[in-house]
Amino acid sequence: MGNPSLHSIHVHPLKAARGFAPDEAVVEPWGLAGDRRWVLVDDSGKVITQRPHPRMALAAAGRLPGGGLLLSAAGRAPLTVPVPEPTGTVTVEIWRDKVEGVLADAAAHAWFSDHLGVSVRLAHLDDPATRRPLDPEFARPGETVSFADGYPLLLTALASLDALNALVARGDHPEEGPLPMSRFRPNVVVDGTDAWAEDGWRRIAIGEVTFRVAKMCGRCVVTTTDQETGERGREPLRTLARHRRFGDKLAFGQNLVPESGGTVRIGDAVRILE
Repeated sequence: MGNPSLHSIHVHPLKAARGFAPDEAVVEPWGLAGDRRWVLVDDSGKVITQRPHPRMALAAAGRLPGGGLLLSAAGRAPLTVPVPEPTGTVTVEIWRDKVEGVLADAAAHAWFSDHLGVSVRLAHLDDPATRRPLDPEFARPGETVSFADGYPLLLTALASLDALNALVARGDHPEEGPLPMSRFRPNVVVDGTDAWAEDGWRRIAIGEVTFRVAKMCGRCVVTTTDQETGERGREPLRTLARHRRFGDKLAFGQNLVPESGGTVRIGDAVRILE
């Protein structure tokens, strides 16, 4: 192992849409500032993601001052979406959780319904400090999370992606590689480690901020989705199934829970505390 450092930062204001890569980000108890504070839901309130709707990858959501969104997609006029007033909430069903959110205006619903070809609504998480507790098996009292799949941050490592791509190149579908890190939609990407070193981490520090490593991240069909075109292949799930199966999970990356606040910056030292 060399001298691990923070290679890149990724914020996705709208769950399952394209995000942006800032040079620095504030770490809040429930994740990077602005990350996954918005979500699409169907008419029954269930979350909409790239799993059934890969076209979500073709829509970009920029974060505006104050937390609003700037939505854009090829062939569509951009739309500014302000943070809605929390005058009432709707129930968002995200996996096994039911979370209260606040609906955006009708223009936002129409923009995304037209983009996806199905009726959807856009909802905002107005109070991340109280709305959605973390899984108690991996949490401490009072810890919460945004509309992320389950944990405040996702960490991946460049060396592990290189190792995975080497395995893809020797597998049944080498033409699908090498895969970019965007397939895995991380929040923080580290460099200067051995491949899969992150499997053994329990606590780390990135710059001034400390994190607890909660558990490995089990991967789904979203990783087979080209984030530039929305097209699906078979990798990396075929290769992960052969080489990175842990129980019923195909693992790549580690879920993090912040232990302190602060700001992380590209180039920050990554220290392995446990």
